[in-house]
Amino acid sequence: MAELSNYPTKDPVLVTCGLPYASGPMHIGHLRTYVPADVFVRLLKKMGVDATFVCGSDTHGTPVLVAAEAEGLTPKETYQKYHKILKDTFPKLNIFFDNYGTTDDKENIERTTQIVTTLLDNGHIYPKEIETPFCDTCGRSQPDRFVRGTCPYCGADARGDECDQGCGRYIEPGLILDPRCAVCGNPTRPITRTHYFLKLSAFESFVEKFLNEVDGTKNAKNFALGWVKEGLRDWCITRDLDWGVRFPVDESLVLYVWVDAPIGYMSSTEQWAKRIGKRNEWEKYWKPGDGRLVHFIGLDIVQHHCIFWPAMLKGSGYNLPFAIVASGMLKVEGHNFSRGRGYVVWILKDYLDRGLDPDYLRYYMVSYTSQTKDLDFSWDAFADKVNIELVGTLGNFIYRGLHFAHKNYGEIPEGKLDPELKKEIEASLKTIAEGVNEYELKKVADEVMRLASVGNNYFQSNQPWSLVKTDKKKAGQVIFNALALSKALAVLIEPFMPGVAEKVWGQLGFEAKTVHDVHFEDALSPPKAGTKLKKPKPVISKIEDEQLVELRRIIKERVLAAEARQKGGPKPKMTPIKETISYEDFQKIDLRAGKILKCEKVEGKDRLLKIEVDIGSEKRTMATGLGHLYKPEELQGLTALFLVNLEPKKVGGIESNGMILAVEKAGNPGEWVPVRLDGVPPGSKAA
Repeated sequence: MAELSNYPTKDPVLVTCGLPYASGPMHIGHLRTYVPADVFVRLLKKMGVDATFVCGSDTHGTPVLVAAEAEGLTPKETYQKYHKILKDTFPKLNIFFDNYGTTDDKENIERTTQIVTTLLDNGHIYPKEIETPFCDTCGRSQPDRFVRGTCPYCGADARGDECDQGCGRYIEPGLILDPRCAVCGNPTRPITRTHYFLKLSAFESFVEKFLNEVDGTKNAKNFALGWVKEGLRDWCITRDLDWGVRFPVDESLVLYVWVDAPIGYMSSTEQWAKRIGKRNEWEKYWKPGDGRLVHFIGLDIVQHHCIFWPAMLKGSGYNLPFAIVASGMLKVEGHNFSRGRGYVVWILKDYLDRGLDPDYLRYYMVSYTSQTKDLDFSWDAFADKVNIELVGTLGNFIYRGLHFAHKNYGEIPEGKLDPELKKEIEASLKTIAEGVNEYELKKVADEVMRLASVGNNYFQSNQPWSLVKTDKKKAGQVIFNALALSKALAVLIEPFMPGVAEKVWGQLGFEAKTVHDVHFEDALSPPKAGTKLKKPKPVISKIEDEQLVELRRIIKERVLAAEARQKGGPKPKMTPIKETISYEDFQKIDLRAGKILKCEKVEGKDRLLKIEVDIGSEKRTMATGLGHLYKPEELQGLTALFLVNLEPKKVGGIESNGMILAVEKAGNPGEWVPVRLDGVPPGSKAA
């Protein structure tokens, strides 16, 4: 546990996150690290700390190669595609990095080459002949994730470089037992090849001392110390691949991805320094001195950050990490997170594209459980967090005070901060500081919610709705304090829910400074009496039951589809075939080609679109529930198949005179694609 003197600090702090592989879109597993890190940075800034936040896409190594082969793209095309998706998604989650680069950027290749060359010059890297797996069927050496076999430590089925199904240990090239090609499944044969090793064994006493002194979470330190006690093996840092950073003294080899990936933290900081016009500013973090490096990582990459990375930094003369904060693993609906088995939530497709507020997900990720424990994401628990805590406690208190003030005074009434409420705010600030120093963000979130409960109790016990009838001035005192507490809550919730905090701040009438710029001590400064108030709106919305049903369905269908794929059977049909109809009944159905002339969103309805359709003989207005999947401009001008003799029905206030027909994408439950009839004239009848 950190000492309370750790934060706030006058030392500059650089916060990093484990780099996401640019091999696919963002999923819920990513947020186990990125949300806590962003919240931590915002908390530091609220404490007045000089904090910088960098990250970037990991573009090298076998994950990108595997994705490229699967999609028929080059590795560069693959990483550029997913780097853009990742970079564009982070801001939508209110996660803002000071710099977000890639490991393929010029700065990272140059810095990696410099560090490896320094390690070579200092005698920390040496060549060695080893046996590596060769696949005769595929006709090439198969490194890392192109190989599977038996873990030499625990006997579990394992990936070529890591026991991903068992003990989690890093596996040196050539050590995996019974190797087989992960591409074709055939056994591989060993061939002799010269590779290069970092003398990790020579750093054993240094690493042990480092781990006993480094700040952060105990899970990271304890796991790593366990490996140190077993004895450190020298680390193979080269691979037989065409994609990656070339090894300086043998360009037929590339560096193992876990050499250049953490160096991406350094190069991203260099890019930030260039962008702000202070080229040497990166040195205050990375050259030995007072700068603090804080790494937020997942538990699965503890070995790389607690053993390999400090040894590389020590051997090349750079600053060492001040703290390593490891999060627990993620489960989805009670099962281990797994894209292949369907236990995954995609951030864009399943969450943001459905109009769900990013702040709610941020709050869930940091408040559901301790930083070091496994987090089980479930839609039911998510809805409870939003509806009970955010709506019922926090949102309810803030809206009641604002509504009462606007209705009865039109402005913030005169008053003086209640000494007892001031003590409560001061107690919250102390507990929040403790939570930051313990890297325990749940403690911070729980304290903010406790303060909101204090507000509800204060409001309820003083009964301003009754008091205003007999003593409007005294009732004004109560409301002044309620709004003072609302201001404090806006300041305190900003690191977790910056969007919600902005709404509260705006409804309180603050204009000079944004809620993002003020420090924690401003929570003790009441709002200015006489500030005009606009009619307030609830700042947090409930998750409706129908939304919850749909979100549950997506997971269920995805899991069933994955199970069917693994069994080699047909994809499951969630909806049973309906009752048989006669041929005469079928003949009553009138299906025709229609061209969508206009398409627009329906206000207040995330999924509903209003369309005007030319069906040949006439133009009709219809409603479709494809609004969460398509933008209006994507459907406008489309010719598709329509059911035109369906009885009119009111949908979202629109009289719909027909229905567009769509089919569900195979293996993608919930993704519906209109039946296109490109080039077919409107009104053409379908048989």
